[in-house]
Amino acid sequence: MRELDKNKNYTNQSFEDIKHIDENGIEYWYARELMKVLSYKDWRYFDAVIEKAKIACQNSEITDIDHFVVDNKMVEIGSGAKREQKDYKLTRYACYLIAQNANPRLKIVALAQTYFAIQTRKQEISEKEYSSLTEDEKRFYQRNLTKKGNYSLNQTAKNAGVKNFDKFHNFGYKGLYNGETADDIAKRKGLRYREDILDNMGSDELIANLFRISQTEQKLKRDNIQSEKEANKAHYEVGSKIRKTIKELGGTMPEELPTPKKSLKQLEKENKKSLKKK
Repeated sequence: MRELDKNKNYTNQSFEDIKHIDENGIEYWYARELMKVLSYKDWRYFDAVIEKAKIACQNSEITDIDHFVVDNKMVEIGSGAKREQKDYKLTRYACYLIAQNANPRLKIVALAQTYFAIQTRKQEISEKEYSSLTEDEKRFYQRNLTKKGNYSLNQTAKNAGVKNFDKFHNFGYKGLYNGETADDIAKRKGLRYREDILDNMGSDELIANLFRISQTEQKLKRDNIQSEKEANKAHYEVGSKIRKTIKELGGTMPEELPTPKKSLKQLEKENKKSLKKK
Protein backbone atom coordinates (compact mmCIF):
# COMPACT_ATOMS: atom_id res chain seq x y z
CA MET A 1 0.00 0.00 0.00
CA ARG A 2 1.50 3.34 -1.00
CA GLU A 3 1.32 6.51 1.03
CA LEU A 4 -1.12 9.23 0.13
CA ASP A 5 -0.04 11.69 -2.53
CA LYS A 6 1.18 14.62 -0.42
CA ASN A 7 0.66 17.07 -3.24
CA LYS A 8 -3.01 16.25 -3.63
CA ASN A 9 -5.43 18.48 -1.75
CA TYR A 10 -8.00 16.17 -0.19
CA THR A 11 -11.16 17.74 1.19
CA ASN A 12 -14.70 16.68 2.10
CA GLN A 13 -15.47 17.15 -1.59
CA SER A 14 -13.34 14.08 -2.31
CA PHE A 15 -16.05 11.97 -0.67
CA GLU A 16 -18.88 13.96 -2.22
CA ASP A 17 -17.41 13.42 -5.69
CA ILE A 18 -17.78 9.64 -5.43
CA LYS A 19 -21.22 9.70 -3.83
CA HIS A 20 -24.05 8.13 -5.85
CA ILE A 21 -27.82 8.59 -5.58
CA ASP A 22 -30.20 5.77 -6.54
CA GLU A 23 -33.66 6.09 -8.10
CA ASN A 24 -35.21 6.44 -4.64
CA GLY A 25 -32.95 9.32 -3.68
CA ILE A 26 -30.82 7.14 -1.36
CA GLU A 27 -27.12 7.96 -1.28
CA TYR A 28 -24.42 5.30 -1.44
CA TRP A 29 -20.73 4.80 -2.18
CA TYR A 30 -18.91 2.03 -4.06
CA ALA A 31 -16.21 0.31 -2.03
CA ARG A 32 -13.80 0.25 -4.98
CA GLU A 33 -14.09 4.01 -5.41
CA LEU A 34 -13.77 4.69 -1.69
CA MET A 35 -10.68 2.48 -1.64
CA LYS A 36 -8.93 4.76 -4.14
CA VAL A 37 -9.82 7.95 -2.25
CA LEU A 38 -8.48 6.41 0.97
CA SER A 39 -5.24 5.66 -0.95
CA TYR A 40 -5.47 1.87 -0.74
CA LYS A 41 -3.94 0.31 -3.87
CA ASP A 42 -4.59 -3.37 -3.17
CA TRP A 43 -8.14 -4.72 -2.78
CA ARG A 44 -6.95 -7.46 -0.44
CA TYR A 45 -5.95 -4.95 2.20
CA PHE A 46 -9.08 -2.86 1.78
CA ASP A 47 -11.33 -5.93 1.83
CA ALA A 48 -9.80 -6.82 5.19
CA VAL A 49 -10.76 -3.37 6.48
CA ILE A 50 -14.32 -3.89 5.20
CA GLU A 51 -14.55 -7.21 7.06
CA LYS A 52 -13.50 -5.49 10.30
CA ALA A 53 -16.11 -2.79 9.68
CA LYS A 54 -18.79 -5.44 9.16
CA ILE A 55 -17.88 -7.06 12.46
CA ALA A 56 -18.11 -3.67 14.19
CA CYS A 57 -21.55 -3.25 12.65
CA GLN A 58 -22.64 -6.68 13.93
CA ASN A 59 -21.26 -5.92 17.40
CA SER A 60 -23.52 -2.84 17.47
CA GLU A 61 -26.43 -5.21 16.84
CA ILE A 62 -27.05 -3.68 13.42
CA THR A 63 -27.63 -5.91 10.38
CA ASP A 64 -24.49 -5.51 8.29
CA ILE A 65 -26.07 -6.64 4.99
CA ASP A 66 -28.28 -3.53 5.10
CA HIS A 67 -25.18 -1.33 4.99
CA PHE A 68 -22.70 -3.48 3.03
CA VAL A 69 -24.62 -4.55 -0.07
CA VAL A 70 -22.71 -6.96 -2.32
CA ASP A 71 -22.55 -5.54 -5.85
CA ASN A 72 -20.11 -7.67 -7.82
CA LYS A 73 -19.38 -6.79 -11.45
CA MET A 74 -17.99 -8.55 -14.50
CA VAL A 75 -14.79 -6.85 -15.73
CA GLU A 76 -12.64 -7.54 -18.78
CA ILE A 77 -9.23 -9.08 -18.13
CA GLY A 78 -7.98 -9.17 -21.72
CA SER A 79 -8.70 -11.00 -24.97
CA GLY A 80 -12.41 -10.56 -24.40
CA ALA A 81 -12.36 -12.69 -21.25
CA LYS A 82 -14.20 -11.50 -18.17
CA ARG A 83 -14.15 -12.29 -14.49
CA GLU A 84 -16.26 -11.29 -11.51
CA GLN A 85 -14.89 -8.43 -9.43
CA LYS A 86 -15.99 -8.07 -5.81
CA ASP A 87 -17.53 -4.76 -4.79
CA TYR A 88 -20.03 -3.30 -2.33
CA LYS A 89 -22.61 -0.55 -2.25
CA LEU A 90 -22.00 1.20 1.05
CA THR A 91 -24.26 3.37 3.16
CA ARG A 92 -22.83 6.43 4.88
CA TYR A 93 -22.75 4.45 8.13
CA ALA A 94 -20.77 1.67 6.44
CA CYS A 95 -18.25 4.25 5.16
CA TYR A 96 -17.99 5.62 8.69
CA LEU A 97 -17.16 2.16 10.09
CA ILE A 98 -14.62 1.56 7.31
CA ALA A 99 -12.91 4.88 8.12
CA GLN A 100 -12.74 3.85 11.79
CA ASN A 101 -10.94 0.64 10.85
CA ALA A 102 -8.66 2.00 8.11
CA ASN A 103 -4.98 2.89 8.46
CA PRO A 104 -4.91 5.81 10.97
CA ARG A 105 -1.49 6.96 9.73
CA LEU A 106 -3.04 8.27 6.53
CA LYS A 107 -4.27 11.85 6.82
CA ILE A 108 -7.12 11.18 4.40
CA VAL A 109 -8.39 8.52 6.82
CA ALA A 110 -8.59 11.08 9.63
CA LEU A 111 -10.53 13.36 7.31
CA ALA A 112 -12.85 10.49 6.36
CA GLN A 113 -13.48 9.68 10.03
CA THR A 114 -14.52 13.25 10.74
CA TYR A 115 -16.57 13.64 7.56
CA PHE A 116 -18.57 10.42 7.82
CA ALA A 117 -19.02 10.69 11.61
CA ILE A 118 -20.50 14.17 11.43
CA GLN A 119 -22.61 13.42 8.40
CA THR A 120 -23.89 10.17 9.92
CA ARG A 121 -25.05 12.10 12.98
CA LYS A 122 -26.78 14.63 10.76
CA GLN A 123 -28.73 11.95 8.95
CA GLU A 124 -31.48 12.06 11.56
CA ILE A 125 -32.63 14.98 9.46
CA SER A 126 -31.77 15.40 5.79
CA GLU A 127 -28.67 17.36 4.85
CA LYS A 128 -30.83 19.81 2.96
CA GLU A 129 -32.93 20.40 6.06
CA TYR A 130 -29.85 20.77 8.25
CA SER A 131 -28.18 23.28 5.94
CA SER A 132 -31.33 25.41 5.95
CA LEU A 133 -31.36 25.70 9.75
CA THR A 134 -30.24 28.89 11.46
CA GLU A 135 -27.10 28.76 13.60
CA ASP A 136 -29.19 28.67 16.80
CA GLU A 137 -31.32 25.85 15.40
CA LYS A 138 -28.16 23.92 14.56
CA ARG A 139 -26.98 24.49 18.12
CA PHE A 140 -30.19 23.04 19.55
CA TYR A 141 -29.92 20.08 17.21
CA GLN A 142 -26.26 19.33 17.99
CA ARG A 143 -26.81 19.92 21.71
CA ASN A 144 -29.54 17.30 21.71
CA LEU A 145 -27.14 14.84 20.06
CA THR A 146 -24.42 15.55 22.64
CA LYS A 147 -26.91 14.91 25.45
CA LYS A 148 -27.76 11.52 23.96
CA GLY A 149 -24.07 10.85 23.29
CA ASN A 150 -23.00 11.73 26.83
CA TYR A 151 -25.71 9.55 28.31
CA SER A 152 -24.54 6.58 26.23
CA LEU A 153 -20.87 7.35 26.99
CA ASN A 154 -21.58 7.49 30.73
CA GLN A 155 -23.18 4.06 30.61
CA THR A 156 -20.19 2.62 28.77
CA ALA A 157 -17.74 4.41 31.09
CA LYS A 158 -19.58 3.05 34.13
CA ASN A 159 -19.19 -0.48 32.75
CA ALA A 160 -15.49 0.27 32.25
CA GLY A 161 -15.08 1.08 35.95
CA VAL A 162 -15.48 4.87 35.98
CA LYS A 163 -16.86 6.30 39.23
CA ASN A 164 -15.70 9.93 39.15
CA PHE A 165 -17.47 11.17 36.03
CA ASP A 166 -16.44 14.83 36.41
CA LYS A 167 -12.81 13.74 36.34
CA PHE A 168 -13.45 11.38 33.44
CA HIS A 169 -15.03 14.13 31.29
CA ASN A 170 -12.30 16.60 32.23
CA PHE A 171 -9.72 14.23 30.74
CA GLY A 172 -11.61 14.46 27.44
CA TYR A 173 -11.82 18.24 27.60
CA LYS A 174 -8.10 18.49 28.44
CA GLY A 175 -7.23 16.52 25.35
CA LEU A 176 -9.47 18.50 23.04
CA TYR A 177 -8.88 21.93 24.59
CA ASN A 178 -5.11 21.82 25.07
CA GLY A 179 -5.22 21.19 28.83
CA GLU A 180 -8.36 23.10 29.75
CA THR A 181 -10.85 21.53 32.16
CA ALA A 182 -14.59 22.18 32.11
CA ASP A 183 -14.09 24.92 34.73
CA ASP A 184 -11.31 26.50 32.64
CA ILE A 185 -13.56 26.54 29.59
CA ALA A 186 -16.40 28.09 31.61
CA LYS A 187 -14.11 30.83 32.97
CA ARG A 188 -12.75 31.60 29.51
CA LYS A 189 -16.30 31.90 28.20
CA GLY A 190 -17.24 34.16 31.11
CA LEU A 191 -19.98 31.84 32.38
CA ARG A 192 -21.65 31.84 35.78
CA TYR A 193 -20.90 29.13 38.35
CA ARG A 194 -22.20 25.70 37.24
CA GLU A 195 -23.54 27.11 33.97
CA ASP A 196 -23.49 24.41 31.28
CA ILE A 197 -20.56 24.94 28.90
CA LEU A 198 -22.21 22.88 26.14
CA ASP A 199 -25.22 25.24 26.21
CA ASN A 200 -22.77 28.04 25.43
CA MET A 201 -21.11 26.55 22.36
CA GLY A 202 -21.71 27.19 18.68
CA SER A 203 -22.65 24.33 16.36
CA ASP A 204 -19.06 23.73 15.17
CA GLU A 205 -17.75 23.45 18.71
CA LEU A 206 -20.60 21.11 19.64
CA ILE A 207 -19.80 18.90 16.63
CA ALA A 208 -16.15 18.63 17.74
CA ASN A 209 -17.30 17.54 21.21
CA LEU A 210 -19.84 15.15 19.75
CA PHE A 211 -17.05 13.50 17.79
CA ARG A 212 -14.97 13.26 20.99
CA ILE A 213 -17.88 11.66 22.83
CA SER A 214 -18.70 9.06 20.16
CA GLN A 215 -15.06 8.12 19.54
CA THR A 216 -14.34 7.69 23.24
CA GLU A 217 -17.31 5.38 23.67
CA GLN A 218 -16.15 3.29 20.73
CA LYS A 219 -12.60 3.10 22.08
CA LEU A 220 -13.78 1.99 25.52
CA LYS A 221 -15.77 -0.81 23.91
CA ARG A 222 -13.22 -1.73 21.24
CA ASP A 223 -10.28 -1.91 23.66
CA ASN A 224 -12.40 -3.58 26.36
CA ILE A 225 -11.17 -1.08 28.93
CA GLN A 226 -11.89 -2.19 32.48
CA SER A 227 -10.34 0.41 34.80
CA GLU A 228 -11.04 4.05 35.61
CA LYS A 229 -7.41 5.00 35.04
CA GLU A 230 -7.35 3.50 31.55
CA ALA A 231 -10.76 5.02 30.73
CA ASN A 232 -9.51 8.49 31.68
CA LYS A 233 -6.38 7.95 29.62
CA ALA A 234 -8.44 6.83 26.61
CA HIS A 235 -10.70 9.88 26.85
CA TYR A 236 -7.66 12.18 26.89
CA GLU A 237 -6.08 10.39 23.93
CA VAL A 238 -9.24 10.65 21.84
CA GLY A 239 -9.57 14.36 22.61
CA SER A 240 -5.92 14.96 21.70
CA LYS A 241 -6.17 13.07 18.42
CA ILE A 242 -9.27 14.98 17.39
CA ARG A 243 -7.48 18.23 18.21
CA LYS A 244 -4.49 17.11 16.11
CA THR A 245 -6.80 16.24 13.20
CA ILE A 246 -8.48 19.66 13.35
CA LYS A 247 -5.05 21.30 13.26
CA GLU A 248 -3.82 19.16 10.35
CA LEU A 249 -6.94 20.02 8.35
CA GLY A 250 -6.43 23.74 8.97
CA GLY A 251 -9.51 24.07 11.16
CA THR A 252 -10.12 26.45 14.04
CA MET A 253 -9.14 25.16 17.48
CA PRO A 254 -12.18 24.65 19.75
CA GLU A 255 -11.05 27.28 22.27
CA GLU A 256 -10.75 29.83 19.47
CA LEU A 257 -14.33 29.37 18.27
CA PRO A 258 -16.65 32.23 19.29
CA THR A 259 -18.99 31.84 22.25
CA PRO A 260 -22.61 32.61 21.28
CA LYS A 261 -24.09 35.74 22.84
CA LYS A 262 -26.96 33.77 24.32
CA SER A 263 -26.99 30.34 25.93
CA LEU A 264 -29.45 27.73 24.75
CA LYS A 265 -31.30 28.06 28.07
CA GLN A 266 -31.72 31.78 27.46
CA LEU A 267 -33.04 31.08 23.98
CA GLU A 268 -35.46 28.49 25.38
CA LYS A 269 -36.82 31.01 27.91
CA GLU A 270 -37.24 33.64 25.19
CA ASN A 271 -39.05 31.14 22.97
CA LYS A 272 -41.43 30.21 25.80
CA LYS A 273 -42.21 33.87 26.51
CA SER A 274 -42.82 34.48 22.83
CA LEU A 275 -45.22 31.52 22.66
CA LYS A 276 -47.11 32.77 25.75
CA LYS A 277 -47.57 36.19 24.17
CA LYS A 278 -48.90 34.61 21.01
